[in-house]
Amino acid sequence: MLAALHGELALHPWRDPFVASSDAYSLFVARSSAMRWLTETEENASGGVWGMNDAGQNSGVSWFQVSLTEPVPADRPLPVQAFLSCAGDVVARIGALRLRAVQVLLPVQSLDASARASSPARGLATLLQDNGWFADCDPRSRTRVRVRLESGQDSSVHSAAPEMLQWMQGFKQDVFSCDSFSLTDDDDMVLKPAVIAERRLGSAHHRATFHGTLAEWSLDALGWSAAFLAEASCRYGVRTPLMLTACQI
Repeated sequence: MLAALHGELALHPWRDPFVASSDAYSLFVARSSAMRWLTETEENASGGVWGMNDAGQNSGVSWFQVSLTEPVPADRPLPVQAFLSCAGDVVARIGALRLRAVQVLLPVQSLDASARASSPARGLATLLQDNGWFADCDPRSRTRVRVRLESGQDSSVHSAAPEMLQWMQGFKQDVFSCDSFSLTDDDDMVLKPAVIAERRLGSAHHRATFHGTLAEWSLDALGWSAAFLAEASCRYGVRTPLMLTACQI
């Protein structure tokens, strides 16, 4: 998984940028280790969700890259919510972020498609249960968003989009209420610097953009929604990594 947080970051005045232990990479390792999300690097190590690959920040964007250490179990969603939560905690240590947009490379191919097709409730039970975290959100925090999914040269997201929308609308949840989709290009959603574009396979070509309302404009809600879209994508034939781009309308 790879995430890029785009926006304006006001650095904390007390922070020393020359201390190696306080850079984005070291902070992400420390935080994900503390939350038991990090898999140890020793041979035959067990536990954890991901191994650390890289992290960094430059003008207007902070980015983080990890590798899932095992296939995602059939009864668990893609761990995007934990991943973005960890990234958000790290950025908060560095400065105050005004989040403008989020990009996430979703390894949909890590989901067990056959298990999810035969017993879809198993793959969704935890995710739908977790939406209770957003039950007490301030109604004034609800935000209109666009979420674009790109499958590069693979056209599967195009054909899957109509059924994905119908399937998502069949669940009672208020985190991401999706009401429509389009298959047209949204050039205004091209973000700079293109951190993820440089690291994904292929170039953007096939895409679908989903429009809806988010419970709140937060990395928590965006992570939940990304995992929900990954489940929908997997169920309707997507077997390739997807680049997700989300921004407010």
